[in-house]
Amino acid sequence: MDTTAAARPAARKPYLTGHYTPVADEITATGLTVEGTLPPELTGSLLRAGHNPKPGVTPSHWFKGSGMVHGIRLRDGRAEWYRNRWVRTPALDGAPYMTEHGPDFTVSTAGTHVIEHGGRLLALCESALPYELTPELDTVGAYDFGGKLKSFMTAHPKEDPATGELHFFASSPFPPFLTHYVVSPQGDLTLSQDVPGASAALKHDFAITEDYVVFLEGSVTFDPTEASGIPYGWSDAQPCRVGVMPMGPGGAANIRWFDVGAGFGMHFANAYQDALGRVIVEGATVDRTGWQRSWNWWVGAPGRGAEPNSGSHGRRWTIDLTEGVAREEQTDDLIVEFPTINETLLGRPHRYQYALAFPDDDGVGNHTFVKYDRATGARQLRPVGVGQLPSEAVFVPAANAAAEDHGYLLSVVGDLNTDSSRLLVLDARDLTAPPVATVHLPRRVPAMIHGSWIPDAR
Repeated sequence: MDTTAAARPAARKPYLTGHYTPVADEITATGLTVEGTLPPELTGSLLRAGHNPKPGVTPSHWFKGSGMVHGIRLRDGRAEWYRNRWVRTPALDGAPYMTEHGPDFTVSTAGTHVIEHGGRLLALCESALPYELTPELDTVGAYDFGGKLKSFMTAHPKEDPATGELHFFASSPFPPFLTHYVVSPQGDLTLSQDVPGASAALKHDFAITEDYVVFLEGSVTFDPTEASGIPYGWSDAQPCRVGVMPMGPGGAANIRWFDVGAGFGMHFANAYQDALGRVIVEGATVDRTGWQRSWNWWVGAPGRGAEPNSGSHGRRWTIDLTEGVAREEQTDDLIVEFPTINETLLGRPHRYQYALAFPDDDGVGNHTFVKYDRATGARQLRPVGVGQLPSEAVFVPAANAAAEDHGYLLSVVGDLNTDSSRLLVLDARDLTAPPVATVHLPRRVPAMIHGSWIPDAR
């Protein structure tokens, strides 16, 4: 039974309280107040997606809440508008995902991510078709790449900065389990290939390098007994592996799988090939206890942590294609998630990485921006105040940037103390410096998941 949109009195689920309390309406506000000076290259829109069920609806899992996109439009040093809009899919009105004919791929929560590619804005949920939006965030409808996409699209596509091609995948609990797709810079779906050797393990994110597509299968796999509507759970019996697949047509037939230790990686910062030809992947993982505490938060079960990212630590995998082995190491002791980089280096060696650090399982500590320097091993911390939650930081390069970290981090910070939110623009070279600019938003923006900076040049 699908319980996604069953209208009933709202329970005190953790994902409906505090920073995660949904907003009840859609608004548009213009002429926002700006402190400091917005750099002129910040001309475009910051778009962010999250789960925001309608009033009176209690989803059975945080990920089952209907998607809402929030947008902030900047131009010529001004913050022109803020607006928020539900993505109007059949799920918003309670339509079931599973039907007597199988899954309906138009029934999307569309609340995980929002991107631009080939001139289209797409709101994403990994179990359904993408949904196209207008620049004003109105819903156009489900988008299937001219009928070529017959299933669904991951919420974490990767755009190759060298070719402009968009890579994405569909991961299913049933054969063929994993399909890899490529879309041209103009938005045409040009390649579709099933990936042999894949399993029913949950694959939420993946990575690319210059020459390879990299998939990670962890300890979380299909569990038909899970009652929340998201049929996945931890399994000690699930093999954990990294799949390294050559790019291009026919690459899937030559994928190689490498065993790694137990764990689950939700999000990956980047992958690249080093000077020795090894494939390096960096991201964050949880162990069995961390996964279960996070899952309990997502479904509102007992035994949960104070945050939905329990015990998530930075990790690096090194895959030696010559020796045929994969090695892994924990890279930091902070509880971190939402790793990001300067995406002009996506798939290439990077020096700097950004992330959000979270309080511990008892809620002790403040949320904190983190900057890592891979060359020196140094890290820089910028805590926010008590009762404040930043969104995943989006890196925007400065005009004529001469260094990798010459740019800005954009993050929407919610503040429960004042029931408000603000857009922070930070100097990515020095997180401890005062904000470059602060844009005051007309309402508290609920905690969101992922988003994109869409410059007008796109």
